[in-house]
Amino acid sequence: MATVQAHYQDHLAPIYTWMVGGTQAAFEAGAAELESLALPAHARQAAVDLGAGFGMHALPWARRGGRVLAIDSSPELLNELARHAAGLPVQLVQDDLLAFPSHLTEVPEVVLCMGDTITHLADLARVEQLVRCVAAVLAAGGTFVVSWRDYSVPLHGEQRFIPVRSDGQRILTCFLEYEDDTVIVHDVLHEKEGPAWRMAVSSYRKLRLSPEALGTLARSAGFTVQHQAGLRGMVRLVCTKAGSVKSP
Repeated sequence: MATVQAHYQDHLAPIYTWMVGGTQAAFEAGAAELESLALPAHARQAAVDLGAGFGMHALPWARRGGRVLAIDSSPELLNELARHAAGLPVQLVQDDLLAFPSHLTEVPEVVLCMGDTITHLADLARVEQLVRCVAAVLAAGGTFVVSWRDYSVPLHGEQRFIPVRSDGQRILTCFLEYEDDTVIVHDVLHEKEGPAWRMAVSSYRKLRLSPEALGTLARSAGFTVQHQAGLRGMVRLVCTKAGSVKSP
């Protein structure tokens, strides 16, 4: 079974923008999601994007005038983000999510952890570590936004086979295998080579993290928490740190 880093580097990163429907559609969806958060105007400056990937949220943030530290473990996805973000105030960092405080050059007003990134952490103890790290560095009144897919309630039978995307040249299907605290995600990729189809399979673990569990951790770290619906069937928590963000 692959690590998260190896799974993305060798299996998903080369097809990631295709998997999400193309960069333009992804950037439009990311921009719309940021707008839906209704952040105050004075909280639209310094941000951190954890698991930024190719920049679905980091790029729209920078395009509307904010500065963003974009951190991800995939060099391929960060290279793609660099191409899209040329000339924009985006700082790229290849590192583990939990190391993000060491790369800060200013106090962030917003920290984003979107698109199922948080379930890549190894266990609940590391989730708690991340939440407390964010609480420690975030500006007073700042916002921590997390979205992820809720695997806490298992699917059964044929429900565990999830078609992700397909076209005439490529088919990506996901199969879920549940364990006590994690789910093994099998990403099955078929790509057409001439008249034949080539199959590649890679598997890795994700956390079965419930909204209730993450909400409890966030509240214990000093956040007030709002539970919302996220994109593509995900759940989203909007966590606010006590205090008020100072106007620039």
